[in-house]
Amino acid sequence: MSTTLEAIYEDGHLRLASPLPLPNHARVTVTVQTPEIDAERQAWLKESEAALMKTWGNPADDVFNALLKK
Repeated sequence: MSTTLEAIYEDGHLRLASPLPLPNHARVTVTVQTPEIDAERQAWLKESEAALMKTWGNPADDVFNALLKK
């Protein structure tokens, strides 16, 4: 069985946000995945979004929308 849940690391221990339906002393395998904040990736995403909005927000393209309605 596999379950994904959130926990907070505090004073050397993982504190679960909610209890698990397991018996006491059940052995489990824990995989820790931390959110990665990559400044370079965030900068590229911001630039990509700006370029996309410039393309999609082009009023000159409205002529094509009018042709599609015909």
